[in-house]
Parts: sequence; structure tokens; C-alpha cells
Amino acid sequence: MYSLNYKVTTSTCNSEGRLKLFSALQMMQDCSEMWIDSEPEVKNYFLQQNMAQLLATRQVEIIRVPEYKEELTVTTSVYGMKPMFGFRNTFIYDAQGNPCYKTWSMGAFVDKAVGKLKRVDDATIQSMKLEPQLEMNYKDRRIILPKTEGKVLEPIKVLRADIDYNKHVNNANYVRMAMELLPEDFVVAGLRVEYRVAEKLGDMLIPTIYRHDNVIIISLSIGEEVSAIIEFC
Repeated sequence: MYSLNYKVTTSTCNSEGRLKLFSALQMMQDCSEMWIDSEPEVKNYFLQQNMAQLLATRQVEIIRVPEYKEELTVTTSVYGMKPMFGFRNTFIYDAQGNPCYKTWSMGAFVDKAVGKLKRVDDATIQSMKLEPQLEMNYKDRRIILPKTEGKVLEPIKVLRADIDYNKHVNNANYVRMAMELLPEDFVVAGLRVEYRVAEKLGDMLIPTIYRHDNVIIISLSIGEEVSAIIEFC
């Protein structure tokens, strides 16, 4: 298990003085990225093979939204690994050790030179330290778009601020873009994200929004190709 400590600061708060979901996702992402330093054999293998681990899906349960100046601890642990995919829990705890956010995610192992899936060898998989899978309400990684016709909204241009060191849209920014399209009175209690195609600087994402019961699903596409699907509940 790997952990990082944080404090809820002004720049991570919303207008009500509570932690932004976008900021919480950034904390989770940073902890997950730094985790590889705790697994030197895996880190060296990825460097030698010119590989990266890219997020394919994430599910988030929001238990409680922390407030300004709260002390938080983010932990991440891998509970499963296959030749081309890894599975992890990333939780955010308050100062009393109570979970505020529970998440699981699946990462894909990719050849950075060609942008395609690449297998990790058995020796590297065996070197991994696997942790117990943590308790949460696990849902399917695939998000099925409703058969009903959604409402197409104005395009969103990918800006320089949206791009990370992998030269494509950072995964948390897809969620941030989608959240701007939610009704102001919609309270997010959980979400699922499925990442399909990485978008780059200057791309125009077409949002389509679907509503059913208390769930809102937003797909972000370029033409007929879906880049990401975000489900809010």
C-alpha cells in the first residue's frame, strides 16, 4: 500500500468551502502514479519496455465531502494484475481514519511508442505485492449508453490546461468537463468513468447527455467515436 497526505486548501475547495470532486480525483490520480516508486521491479520494467499504465475505468463512491483545512490521507493498493491490466483500490480517509471516498479502477498497460496494449511478463507480475480487495459496492466497468436519444450539447475544445505529460487529456479533466454540464442542484453521490480513446490538444469533444431516474450519463465524443463516458448518480 502507498499513501500520500493532503490538506483541503483554498484552491481545492468549491464555493461552499468543500473539496471539489475534481480535486479529489487529482489526489487519487497522483497517489496512484506515485505508487510505482514503491515497486522498483515494476518501475524498472516499465522504463525498459517504454510502457505506461493508463486509466481505463474508475468507480467512485462518495461517503462524505471533506471541508476546508481538513487533513486527508490518500491510499492506493493493487489487488489484482493480469498481463495487460491491473486493478487497484484508492481510498481517501479523514483524520479519524474514516473513508470519505472509496474507489476501484482498472489500468491498461500500453506501449508508449505505438499507443497499443502491451503484455507484462510473468516474472514482473509475480514480483508484484498484491493487497486485499477493499470493501465497497463494486459495479461493472462497462457503461452502457441508454437506447433513448440523448441531448447533444455545444462542443468543448481541448485546451493546453487539459493535457498531461502523456500528451493527451488528463483523466480527471474529462470528469471536470462533464460536471460543468450537470444541473446546478444535482448532488453527485457516486460516479463511474469509462475511458475509451485519448484525446489531444485542439480536439473538439461533442457532449451528449442522457437522463433516467436519478442518473445522468454524459458521453464525450469526436464524430462517431466515443472518447469517454461518465455516469453520475
